[in-house]
This record gives sequence, C-alpha cells and structure tokens, in this order.
Amino acid sequence: MLDYKKLEEMGKEAGFTAVVPLDVNTIECKEKVREMCAADKCHRYGHTWTCPPACGTLEEMRQRLTPYSEGILVQTVGEVEDSMDFEAIAEISKAHNESFFALQQQLKAAYGSVLPLPQNGCARCKECTYPDAPCRFPEDAGYSMSAYGMLVLEVCKLNSLQYYYGSDHMAFTSCFLLKE
Repeated sequence: MLDYKKLEEMGKEAGFTAVVPLDVNTIECKEKVREMCAADKCHRYGHTWTCPPACGTLEEMRQRLTPYSEGILVQTVGEVEDSMDFEAIAEISKAHNESFFALQQQLKAAYGSVLPLPQNGCARCKECTYPDAPCRFPEDAGYSMSAYGMLVLEVCKLNSLQYYYGSDHMAFTSCFLLKE
C-alpha cells in the first residue's frame, strides 16, 4: 500500500492545492465522455497524440489502466474574477502543468511505473507533432483523463475531492496511477 501521507507532502511541495488518494475502482471509462471529446470543445480532438482519436480506443485505454492498483488525484485551485478571466485561468493552468510535470518526475523516480493523466491532455510540448511525426516524449506523454473516458467531476466526487469552488475560482484536476 502506498504511503499517501508522503504522496500528499510530495504533491503539496510540487505546488498542488489538494492531493487525495484515488480509489482506482472508482474509475469508469465511459463512451459518453468520448462523445463529448468528439464535439471538440477543447480544440484538441484530432490534434494531439494523447487525445482521441489518436490515443486509441476506449477498450485500449481500459487495458492500459489494468496494471495500476493505486493512485492520487491532484488539484490546483486559483482565484479568478469570473469565467471570462482568461489571463488568470491561463496562469492557474500553467502552474498546474508545471506542478504536474515536477511531480511526475518525482513519482517516476520513487515508484518506477507511473501513469500520468492530466485533465486537459498532454501539455509537454508547445505544439504536438501529430499527425506528421511521432510523439517526442512517448514515455512522458500524459493522456487526458477524458481520453480514458473519465468524467472528472464524477471521479472527484467518488474520491471526496471538491470539484467546484464557486464562480470566483478555477480548479484543474489530474491524476497519477501507480504500482506499489
């Protein structure tokens, strides 16, 4: 069993607002989430290796999850004036991604096998090579939680992590799956 107190300390030191244990049995890969991806509201569908359809089928994603028995949810919460405060949202997103990459490297060094799942897909490269060239960092690429068919709100709720903090806050949530 993982030392969740140690993982929480690592996550907080990396800059996350919240770090909680993730019960992998609460992860459900849902086709309806993939359908939401296909609507392309985030403008990533068909544009990156780590989002649908390039990331693989939902069944392939389910298979990638099976070796992992434990995990953590990590979250960055910041203040915004309102939902149109794009500058603040971008700053919170950038801070979340920096914390995510830092913790990913620490977890990889400490636990070996880590499956990083950012909420909004991989942000390692400024521009993805898809579809013209292979991924530059296939070992470190982060497939979005949505690519796995996870409804982030539901995963948070089932693992006692607040998702919505009011109209004056923005939260970015990701997870890491680990093998003991």
